[in-house]
Amino acid sequence: MLLSLLNFDMRLSQRLRLSQTSSVLWRPVALLAHSGDSWFWASGLALIWLFGPAEWRRYAAIVEIAIVFEALLVFPLKMIIRRERPQGEWGSIYRTIDPHSFPSGHAARATLLVVLALGLGPSWAGWVMAIWAPLMALSRVMTGVHYLSDLLGGMVVGVVFGLVTLWVYPLWIAWFPFLF
Repeated sequence: MLLSLLNFDMRLSQRLRLSQTSSVLWRPVALLAHSGDSWFWASGLALIWLFGPAEWRRYAAIVEIAIVFEALLVFPLKMIIRRERPQGEWGSIYRTIDPHSFPSGHAARATLLVVLALGLGPSWAGWVMAIWAPLMALSRVMTGVHYLSDLLGGMVVGVVFGLVTLWVYPLWIAWFPFLF
């Protein structure tokens, strides 16, 4: 049964893949796939924390801490599960640094950002993130660095970790007030 599901997942994921050489959508989809990169979010949040208004600094610190802890959860999961990424050439940095695909760290991070934006930020930010996150995650399948089930696993991790963050962040503020 599990083997049948994995084979179905592989076939469906393969159908969603774009050709790097013949698809006019390749560049926008690849850009969308990179928009979930951890360095991108870490840099942006650091800039907000350093130069943003006080209210935005608090949000940036909470989100940055949550992203770090989420990564510290996802990477060991990947090393335990050890599901190889789909075969392909694009995304060599991901294939070199992180050869395992389940769960998707990008999908986990994006879903975490949605939960935090809906829970902490203005409602418009939550809705923007809720539109962006699944599109970015799907672009990871379209570029061939993930299977659909990797996204689902990452989204589950992101929702759970986002809800835990919303529950514990008042403690972070009490323990580390200099960050906020």
